[in-house]
Amino acid sequence: MATGDSPAGARRRVRLAVREAREAKGYTQSAVADAMDWSLSKLVRIELGEVTITPNDLRPLLTFLGVTDKDVVDSLIQDSRASRRRKLWWDEPKFRDALTPAIRQLIQFEAEATEYRSYNVLFPAPLQTQAYAEALFRSYGGSELPEDVRRARVETRQRRRAEMLRRNDGIKTYVLLDEIALRRPYVPRDVMVDQLTDVLSLVERSDVMVRILHFDADIPPSLFGAFEILTLPTGDAILYRESGLSDELVEDAAEVTRHREIFDLRWDRALDDDESRAMVERTIKSLSSGNPPAGAAPPGSTGRGTRRRREAE
Repeated sequence: MATGDSPAGARRRVRLAVREAREAKGYTQSAVADAMDWSLSKLVRIELGEVTITPNDLRPLLTFLGVTDKDVVDSLIQDSRASRRRKLWWDEPKFRDALTPAIRQLIQFEAEATEYRSYNVLFPAPLQTQAYAEALFRSYGGSELPEDVRRARVETRQRRRAEMLRRNDGIKTYVLLDEIALRRPYVPRDVMVDQLTDVLSLVERSDVMVRILHFDADIPPSLFGAFEILTLPTGDAILYRESGLSDELVEDAAEVTRHREIFDLRWDRALDDDESRAMVERTIKSLSSGNPPAGAAPPGSTGRGTRRRREAE
């Protein structure tokens, strides 16, 4: 199956077409579910991409929604068949019960994305070492995340990491870390040293770029927290946001564009590749010697925020 015809992409095309046709008619989800003699949850899950829709269900649904163009209908029926993929590892009960619907969809899109961008105050999930992920999840109590769920989520991150780094089809990975990710002790010192050392090995690859957004970067305030953006083979993109134990996958083009603009601005104002690598190296040296994490941009750094502040002085 070609990348552009992946199950995730096919399912996305179907659910977006269904939702857009319903909204164009001005129908509520309840009205459509009643007309099709379905439960409301069935239609909601179809539009969210949590379940596939069979060709036998899709044909009458498209007719009811006024989608009658033969080429369009045939294309969506083909997508419906393509989306009904064989079960993969994230469908196994231990993962399905531990992962949110948004994460399960995100994993599928990661397999076909051409570009991955992440802005975070932590190392992004697909690039975390196992020890780093385990240390983060230990911060949750058993009432928040049972032990079996934590184990499944740690294993999920390791699988995502392995699959992303194994891809040889040119996916570009852009990781933008807030300086706080290096300076705040979210995890034990030895775990952080190993994670940072791993980062240095990753940036040796031509497809992985890591930059540090230092504290004095010249950027406007933003209400956006951590987020990930995946660019798909079709050229459009999806946004993933996670806050604590809640998360969401966003496909609204305007919302994705706003986040991409914020990312690009911060990427441009961050320390450049060499300066970012030097900061990571200093932090490793400092932590290994038992000192607090090293400071941010050194004298002479060329990050735009530092340069503009000097010019103002």
